[in-house]
Amino acid sequence: MKHKIKRGLRISRYIIYRETLVDYREQFWSALGAMVGIGAIAWLQGLTLGKEENIFLIGSFGASSVLVYGAIQSPLAQPRNLVGGHVVSALVGVTVHMLLADIIWITAPLAAALSIVAMQITKTLHPPGGATALIAVIGSEKIKSLGYWYVLSPVLTGCLILLMVALIFNNLTPARSYPNRSITSWRRRNRRARPRKHAPSMATRRG
Repeated sequence: MKHKIKRGLRISRYIIYRETLVDYREQFWSALGAMVGIGAIAWLQGLTLGKEENIFLIGSFGASSVLVYGAIQSPLAQPRNLVGGHVVSALVGVTVHMLLADIIWITAPLAAALSIVAMQITKTLHPPGGATALIAVIGSEKIKSLGYWYVLSPVLTGCLILLMVALIFNNLTPARSYPNRSITSWRRRNRRARPRKHAPSMATRRG
């Protein structure tokens, strides 16, 4: 028992220590990318709506910035996960809000839970997507009044802005590469390796 505890502590210290070993250049590009990505969405908000209620800059984009600019090698930070996770979750959140009565203790957990399942099924798991689904049911009346337009703007529009900035800033130095090509190539190999269902031959049918 003591051996297992000590081993667990060693692993924990290793993980925590490795997490802190981020080069200052990595920190610089992560911070700069997040500033430009979130800044572009905020600028769009100010340009189109001025001082009116915030619509474009939803909270889940801040969480996405941590992944797509600060943890670019993570499978959860890849373009498919960023865009797909937010869009799928937004669809789930809006649907829950439109189909069910506005009872917060029902719609909020249901939107979050179903968004997780939907992202898992579509292989677009992106943790901030849960917040996107939640915002669709607990957000302001302005957000709720958008209906399925919420999926296109602010969600899809904001995701594409974050992605475009990530594709630029995450590839400006040789030390950073985005998207993670090893993950995308693994996904392709995995799809090819899946066994295909063949139609039974004529001999099998006769037998």
